[in-house]
Amino acid sequence: MHTTHKKQKGITLIPLIFILVMIAFFTLLVLKISPIYMNHSKVVHALETLNHRTDIEKKSKREVWVSLSKQFNMNSVYDVKKKNVKITSRAGYLKVQVVYHVKELILGNLSVWVDFDDSIEVGVK
Repeated sequence: MHTTHKKQKGITLIPLIFILVMIAFFTLLVLKISPIYMNHSKVVHALETLNHRTDIEKKSKREVWVSLSKQFNMNSVYDVKKKNVKITSRAGYLKVQVVYHVKELILGNLSVWVDFDDSIEVGVK
């Protein structure tokens, strides 16, 4: 009597656990990083709104900051402070540059650090 041995197919427990841990880690990473980029899109939108205002290049630095900070408050952007905004203003020219970073704790002592640098220029240099 001749019996044939079938080869086993499938995944064992250790590789299955490893795959599940990797899926959980990348899911956690996406859940932690996506709000950072969603807030960044609010910062970009605030700059674009400022860019589309008429005669913004004739406003004082304080007026520009007040307008920008109102947009940040309205959109719940708390990562950008006044020290992160550089406003350059001359006759008929305005440049607003926002440089900030966000550090988000992932797990234990593992963190992610994201740098952003956005600017708008209005008027003639």
